[in-house]
Amino acid sequence: MDEGGCEGWGEIWCNFPTVGAEHRARLLAETVAPLALDHTWASPAQCHDELVAAVRVLAIQSGEPGPLAQVLAGVDIAMWDLAARREQVPLWHLLGGHSGRVSVYASGLNPTQPERLAAAKAAQGYTAFKLKVGFGVERDLENLANLRAAVGASATMMVDANQAWAADEALRMAERMAPFNLRWLEEPIAADAPIESWQTLAQRSPIPLAAGENLRADDFARFLDARCLAVLQPDVAKWGGFTGCLPLGEAAARASTWLCPHWLGGGIGLLATLHLKAAIGGEGFTEIDANPNPLRELLAGEPLAVSDGAITLPPLPGLGARPEFSSLAPYRTFERTVTSPTSSAGQKT
Repeated sequence: MDEGGCEGWGEIWCNFPTVGAEHRARLLAETVAPLALDHTWASPAQCHDELVAAVRVLAIQSGEPGPLAQVLAGVDIAMWDLAARREQVPLWHLLGGHSGRVSVYASGLNPTQPERLAAAKAAQGYTAFKLKVGFGVERDLENLANLRAAVGASATMMVDANQAWAADEALRMAERMAPFNLRWLEEPIAADAPIESWQTLAQRSPIPLAAGENLRADDFARFLDARCLAVLQPDVAKWGGFTGCLPLGEAAARASTWLCPHWLGGGIGLLATLHLKAAIGGEGFTEIDANPNPLRELLAGEPLAVSDGAITLPPLPGLGARPEFSSLAPYRTFERTVTSPTSSAGQKT
């Protein structure tokens, strides 16, 4: 919140373990927020870049580069949201986007009867669907057959292996799955596998490759230079925020790669992901978890309507988030008042 009472919202990525969420909240409250509140920033990008520099050595010494990067990403999202709210324009517009319409796909289709959830999402307007694979050859192929039958031949389908296979197994599975006409195969091998393994797989796989959620700052350029990805999937709340992820749009375009942001979290991050894609534009999709998530709606409001496989962001300032604090009270596990070193004004996190 600025001195005029205008606020900005961000989300910090967290997956495992669940206690990691409180750890990141403490990193924000005790380390990053005081640094952010100690200055007047000319822009969100200046804030992000100087905070990254300020905690660089700390990240090395503590062995905490990931959690600190995620906290910095959440702060960057909040700073950009604040900047757009002050200008009274949607964030995608402030970032140079030309349209608030974003193509989306239903993600998180798990291996137990995924066709049921997909059919429900198709009825809501989705036309693209991503299935989790890596649960055994027969089960994966049966799920793909059932999913294709449920959504029809014209629907876009992708698969996500979540780093399940070695390179040789990934190639065998790609060849087995190719008849289902898949738009991409996501993370078939470990994100930190040798780049040569990714290149070889990309050259031989009948399905285009996708990755990005588990890449680190220095990895994006390396993967784009290697031309092994058809789809790049940065996570705006895991690394870089808007300041870090926006330049990836231009870099991906130069490499003839789609930028399709990854997201599987709460409501603020989902809105940030949608605004990121709207700002970058170009071909590709934004990921929306198809599974129920009460916190998502409490943080971001009711789900945006999907029409013909796309959503249109409303003309609200910033991200358009409207958190319901009274409803969030039962979920609160940590609260801290953060005070700037040079000010007595406190902010709650």
